[in-house]
Amino acid sequence: MKKYIVASMSLFGFVAFKAQQNVTLNVRLKPIQTLIVNPAQKVVNLDYKTKDDYANGVSSVNADHLSIYSTGGFQVKVKSANSALQSGAKNIQANTIQIKASAGTEVLNGAQYAQNVQLSANDAILVTSANGGVDKKINIEYKGAGANAYLDNYIAGQDPTVYTTELTYTIISQ
Repeated sequence: MKKYIVASMSLFGFVAFKAQQNVTLNVRLKPIQTLIVNPAQKVVNLDYKTKDDYANGVSSVNADHLSIYSTGGFQVKVKSANSALQSGAKNIQANTIQIKASAGTEVLNGAQYAQNVQLSANDAILVTSANGGVDKKINIEYKGAGANAYLDNYIAGQDPTVYTTELTYTIISQ
């Protein structure tokens, strides 16, 4: 009888061992970056209305202008569609406009924000971060030239004369 019990225990142990299967579990993380321009700030105007505006330049501060989500480090870049803003036959060089980035209401710790970046038809880095973040906000200030740089760009009969370009913001992983 003892032989049968020992044989049965050996058989069950062997059967239980043979019933085991292994599974490989992988956690696969893909990079995700989203960048959203505040819908209420899709149009930015730099209005020159006074003598001081032409002399000193004007700026538009856009709080929480950009919202980012990134699974890891990233860069935010900006570029103009053209090297000059157009109005009829006249133009204003894009590089006369500066862009300044700063932390918004949802701060991304450790991020570096560029100051006084000249607008260009080439990508310019505004924000660099080694860390990711969820719904982090970035303030953007646009500053037009002073020193009467645009004095001769008004076109008679227009009120106002409007020079336009499209800006493209891009977020990439790093």
